[in-house]
Amino acid sequence: MIDEQPPADAPVIRVTAMPADVNPYGDMFGGWMMAQMDLAAGSVASRHCGGRAVTIAVDGMQFHRPVFVGDEVSVHARLITTGTTSMTIEVEAWRRGRHTSEACRVTQAQFIFVAIGDDRRPRRVTPLEG
Repeated sequence: MIDEQPPADAPVIRVTAMPADVNPYGDMFGGWMMAQMDLAAGSVASRHCGGRAVTIAVDGMQFHRPVFVGDEVSVHARLITTGTTSMTIEVEAWRRGRHTSEACRVTQAQFIFVAIGDDRRPRRVTPLEG
């Protein structure tokens, strides 16, 4: 959590936290953050498998710091492993206050997706090169 340098790659999603997404205390709902992360991971998974992919699990979700209305949230996601039909994507969300350049990691998790065909059944994915 001490590492305060966002990933060097461009974020998959960048969004401003809005008032409709907060709890009664003014913090972003964890579910809102999880949805942003799922969208980013889904984009990476769909791009890798060249089609539809569905979330089957989220592992190790950790909330480090809160997000407030007006914060810019950048969600970084990268494919880290593939199975026969599955893909594991490492996702980190970083916040930046509206009037500052300092960023901090607010949450992270691994999202596991399965590629599916038109019949909604699992299909093979290209192995991760590396």
